[in-house]
Amino acid sequence: MIREEPDLDVCGEASNAREALELIAAQNPEIALVDISLSGPDGIELIKDIKIRYPEVRVLVLSMHDEAVYAERALRAGARGYLMKSEPLEKVMEAIRRVLMGEIHVSEQFASRLLHQVVGQGHVAETSAMDRLSDRELQVFRSIGQGMGIREIAGELYLSVKTIEAHREHIKRKLGLASSGELLRYAIHSAIVASGES
Repeated sequence: MIREEPDLDVCGEASNAREALELIAAQNPEIALVDISLSGPDGIELIKDIKIRYPEVRVLVLSMHDEAVYAERALRAGARGYLMKSEPLEKVMEAIRRVLMGEIHVSEQFASRLLHQVVGQGHVAETSAMDRLSDRELQVFRSIGQGMGIREIAGELYLSVKTIEAHREHIKRKLGLASSGELLRYAIHSAIVASGES
């Protein structure tokens, strides 16, 4: 769809963070469209790497994951915009062009939420428990929700089993969950809600 636009072109596609960084080095794009869900390091980690290595490349996140949980994290990591994949094509093209012009693009609902926080009128949102998780803890939580075991997560993220177990304990504490079984059920439920299958 992007290739059909007269002023835009696609210079590469990658399925993981390593491939994306290699393509950026080779192609020197003006903008990178990044998803949160990637094999290996997730999109948040990729955004941080792009920001450090290629600060001139603008990043727009295009993801199925709820902006209430991920948009602020993505912006803090260095993204210039966040868009849900459920948005119509016109909105995607508008967001790409706005980010290319140096602007920041988020939904009206998310912008309103941020403004309420700035003026001190923010109220405890349903996602506030998730907001307490660090980026890495959220990545581990999402992997648990996808049915991955501790060893599998450790291998995927290039971390030790002990580190993943520590993250799991921190997640349980921050979310007020008593057991690993409760954590698994909550993570699976969150994954189902995120995919829109509820």
